[in-house]
Amino acid sequence: MAAAVAPALRCSLLQRRPLRCGPGVRAVPGAGAALRPCSSRVAQDGITQPVIDRIIRVDHAGEYGANRIYAGQMAVLGRSSVGPVIQQMWNQEKNHLKKFNELMVAYRVRPTVLLPFWNIAGFVLGAGSALLGKKGAMACTVAVEESISEHYNNQIRTLIEEDPEKYKELLQVIKQFRDEEQEHHDIGLEHDAEATPAYSVLKTAIQLGCKAAIFLSERI
Repeated sequence: MAAAVAPALRCSLLQRRPLRCGPGVRAVPGAGAALRPCSSRVAQDGITQPVIDRIIRVDHAGEYGANRIYAGQMAVLGRSSVGPVIQQMWNQEKNHLKKFNELMVAYRVRPTVLLPFWNIAGFVLGAGSALLGKKGAMACTVAVEESISEHYNNQIRTLIEEDPEKYKELLQVIKQFRDEEQEHHDIGLEHDAEATPAYSVLKTAIQLGCKAAIFLSERI
C-alpha cells in the first residue's frame, strides 16, 4: 500500500473562514486520535453540502468497517506467516480512518447510526474468513477491496462531474485511498485468494453485503 495521507487536511476545496473553537469537542465514533475542539462548521460557500455529507459519511463507515475486518483477521491469524501482511494493510486502513475522522469534524458531518453494527459485523466477517485459513482471509480482502475501489471510482466520477477544481483536495484523498485499496486487492490475489474453496460464492456474498452497507451508510 502507498504511504498514508498527511494527518491534517488543509481544506483548499474552497475559501473558508477560520474555525472558531470552543471548549466542546465533537467526537466521532472510531476516532484513533485526539481531535481539536471545534464549535462551528467551516464555511463551505460553493460546496454542495448533501454530496459532501453523503461521501464523507459513507467513506468513514467503510474505513471503520475495514478496520474491524482486519482486526478480526489479526485476532485469528496474527501469529501466522501471513500476519505481517495483514498488519501492513491494517495500518494503512487506520490511516484512512484517521483522515475521515478529521473530515467528519471539519465538515460537521454526522456518522452513520449503523456504526455499532458495522463494528460487530466487520469483526465477525474478518475473524470468520480467517477461520477458513489464510486463503479465506485473502479472499475476503479481495472481495471487500474490489468493492471499495469501485465505490471510490464512482465518487471520483461524481466529484469530477460536480466541479473537479472545487473538490480538488477531496479528490486527491479519495484517489490515493482508491489506489491503496486496489493494492490490498492485488495482495490478496498474490496470496492465493482464488484458491479458497467456493471462492466465487464467497466473493459474491461478501460483495453483496458491501453494496448493502454502502447503500445504508450513505442514507442513515
